[in-house]
Amino acid sequence: MSVHVIADTSARLAGVRAVLERKHAVTSELLRGLSIQRGCIHVLVVKVDLRGIDNICALKKVLSTLSRVQKRIFLVEDAAHLSVSQAYALGATSVLLGPIDPTRLLKVIGDEMPDEVAVDEHSSAAAASSGEVALASMFTAIASGTSTDIGAAKQAGARIADAIEEHGLSDWLGTVRRHHEGTYQHCLLVTGVAVDFGLSLGVSKCDIERLYTSAMFHDVGKATIPLAVLDKPGRLDSAERALVETHPVAGHDILRDNNGISAEVLDAVRHHHEYLDGSGYPDGLDAGGICDLVRVLTISDIFAALIEQRPYKTTMSRAEAYNILCNMNGKLEKPLVTAFKAVALSR
Repeated sequence: MSVHVIADTSARLAGVRAVLERKHAVTSELLRGLSIQRGCIHVLVVKVDLRGIDNICALKKVLSTLSRVQKRIFLVEDAAHLSVSQAYALGATSVLLGPIDPTRLLKVIGDEMPDEVAVDEHSSAAAASSGEVALASMFTAIASGTSTDIGAAKQAGARIADAIEEHGLSDWLGTVRRHHEGTYQHCLLVTGVAVDFGLSLGVSKCDIERLYTSAMFHDVGKATIPLAVLDKPGRLDSAERALVETHPVAGHDILRDNNGISAEVLDAVRHHHEYLDGSGYPDGLDAGGICDLVRVLTISDIFAALIEQRPYKTTMSRAEAYNILCNMNGKLEKPLVTAFKAVALSR
C-alpha cells in the first residue's frame, strides 16, 4: 500500500517514515518544500503543527491537490480542541493524539487497499463524516471564540436520521466506532441512538428533529474542557470530575443567544445529566422538572457512553450496557428503559 507523509519539519518526517517503512511503500514531502509529482496514494499521513495560521494555510494548499485520497490520518501532539477540530476541518478521517504509537498508527492505516469506489452519499459512513465535520466546526468556533454554525450541525443530524432509518442502528454503531474517536464519536453515537429510540417509539417527524438536534448539541460545552481531562485513561479525580460537570451549563451559555436554537433544545443541553431522583447535575432537578425529550436523551447518552470504543478500555457489549440502565433504579423512567430494550439489544 502506498502511504504519503506530509510534515512540517525534517525530524517529524523522519520519525513517521521510520514507522511506516516497516510495512508500506512510503513517499513524503515537507510542508513548504519543493513541489513534487506524486504517484498513486492510498493513505495520507499528516504530522503538522496546526496551531499556526501559516501552517494551516500551507497545508490547505497541499491538500487541495490530494482531494482523491480517501483515508487521511492526522497525527496531533497538541491535545487541544482547536488542533483536533482543525484536523477534522481539514478533512481528517482519523486523528491520533500524543506521541507516535507505531502499533496504533499501523492498525489505523490497515492492510487492505481502500475502496476505489466513491462512498455512497446516503451511507452511514457518509452521514457520520458529515456529522463529524459539523461537530469539528462547532468545537473549532467555540475554542476560537467565533460564531457557531448551527445550521451545518442540524443538516448533519438530518442526514444521520435518514441513515438510521435506511440502514438501521447496528450499522450506524459499527460505522461510528470503527472510524471516529473521542467526543465526536460519543456525539455521533448519541445522535444515532436517540433517533432510533424515537423511531422505535413512533414519535412524530418533528420530535425526531428535536432528538437529533438536541443530541448533536448536547455536549458542545465540552469544547471548553481540555482534552487531557476528557480523554484521560482511568478514573477522574475530584477536581477533574467537577470540571467535566461544568459542560452542560457551558453548552447552555454558548447556545442560549442563538436564535436558531429552541428553548426545548437548550433545556436538553443543560439538563441531560439530571436524574428523576434529584441526584443529577447541574440543577438537581427531580422528576417534575425533567421533560420527555430530556428523559429520552439521557437514556441515549448513558447507553452511548457505555458502548463507546476507546483505546484504553474494553468496549462494553450492548447487553451489558442495557443491564446497567435497568439497574439505575429511581434515576431513569422505568417504562422508557423497558421500551429501550429493542433499541439496545436488537435494532
